[in-house]
Amino acid sequence: MKNKKLILVPAILALAVVLLGSSVVITQKNEYNLIRQFGKVVKVVEEPGLSFKLPFVQTAGTLPRETLLYDLVPSDVITKEKKTMISDSYVLWRISDPLKFAQTLNSSMSNAENRINTAVYNVTKNTIGSMTQDEVISGRDGRLAESVMAGAGTNLEQYGIELLMFETKQLDLPEDNKASVYERMISERNNIAATYTAEGDSRAKVIRNTTDKEVAIQISEAEKQAEILVAEGEAEYMRILADAYSDEDKTDFYSYVRSLDALKASMDGENKTIVLPADSPIAQAFAGE
Repeated sequence: MKNKKLILVPAILALAVVLLGSSVVITQKNEYNLIRQFGKVVKVVEEPGLSFKLPFVQTAGTLPRETLLYDLVPSDVITKEKKTMISDSYVLWRISDPLKFAQTLNSSMSNAENRINTAVYNVTKNTIGSMTQDEVISGRDGRLAESVMAGAGTNLEQYGIELLMFETKQLDLPEDNKASVYERMISERNNIAATYTAEGDSRAKVIRNTTDKEVAIQISEAEKQAEILVAEGEAEYMRILADAYSDEDKTDFYSYVRSLDALKASMDGENKTIVLPADSPIAQAFAGE
């Protein structure tokens, strides 16, 4: 009897440990824990820490709670004018509703990625299908990202998936189309540049003509004012002369001063000899007369 008790106690302890171990659920902060009973999810554990389940009857499975990256497979898309382009993009997503995710996708990450790939590709294809190739190449104004976030995001909500961000890594042309498309775009840009240059030259010509006209008018006005000033100066000069010659004393002095000016002007060069007639006012001044 004693031996049976010695065997029974360890067995009971071992069974208790097994039962306890199979009933404890440890949830990490970066995951959800789904408790299933006969394949059906009966509980979702979102808070990190310890929780419990029925041993042997219930099972626990985890789903990621962090932000996930899915790199879409590069695929062909058709533009508005029926030209082919290659789209290469990626999305950031997370499981927003683990219960809905488990019920609709059977907790399968590959199923989720297939749904994301299909939804994002369809919206990308439809958006680019409404744009010309030039708009796709030169635009890049966020229209594509906005359309994908709105369209694909709404579609993925039914699977408990939240689309956080969509980014296009590359929107390129097939290799055999690149050269001809780029040449055409270069030609168009050159035509636009030539138009801008012609408009600039025309505008510059108008500005130069206007400036030249204004300068000519200003020069003409300045010359007119100069002629007026010269005429006024000459009139003042003649008035002064008339005033000087109207008085006999002033006349003699003025004649004498003008004679000195003439003498000074004639004494040019190395020869300083001056021959004056005896009745010259200067000769008379030197003679003391």
